[in-house]
Amino acid sequence: MKPVKIKKVQREELNFWEKTYLVPIFQGMSVTAKHFVANLTGSIDKVNVDYPEEQKVMPKGYRGKHRLTQRDDGTVKCVACMMCATVCPANCIHIEAEEHENPEIEKRPKIFDIDLLRCVYCGYCVEACPCDAIRMDSGIYTIFAPKREDFVIHKDQLLQIKPQSEFAADARPKQGMPALPGHSAGTSSPQIFSPPARAENRDTEPMKQDSSLAPSKD
Repeated sequence: MKPVKIKKVQREELNFWEKTYLVPIFQGMSVTAKHFVANLTGSIDKVNVDYPEEQKVMPKGYRGKHRLTQRDDGTVKCVACMMCATVCPANCIHIEAEEHENPEIEKRPKIFDIDLLRCVYCGYCVEACPCDAIRMDSGIYTIFAPKREDFVIHKDQLLQIKPQSEFAADARPKQGMPALPGHSAGTSSPQIFSPPARAENRDTEPMKQDSSLAPSKD
């Protein structure tokens, strides 16, 4: 066994004033007093808000409480594709689909629930949604309820949540509802549509063989 080398570190001895710690205490109190006077006189910008009378404006990109976006006619944009529920790592989204009266849309959510206590606010649902139906730009950061069941928000509640006013201009892109078959968008009078012309089937035409690729008889 090799001998262990011990290195002695020479420590500096504190003088009388350093042992009392009075100088660092007065230095710290002077910094506190300086900030106290500055806040009292209003010579520096206010960094806090009088909550709950004042609500803090959250920056763009902040992931707050969820909301469901709507089409121009007020219907929900969600088509119940289950992408958000599938990608959610916390498994906090529950969706049950039903048929939509418009066959161009096919489906819509009959039930759309989010358990806020299980949600980790990762934003995966927003990124995975192919039709921009769910967003987290509400700016709501205070989520509280007296009972456990109240933290499960439903489709009607998600539709009532509005985006933060600072970003309301670009919060809901325009997206109309596809017209019903036999109807044009914005009108209720039926129109006669002719079936689209079938593309020519290339398989019915005989294939011409290139003579250069034919095997030789030699």
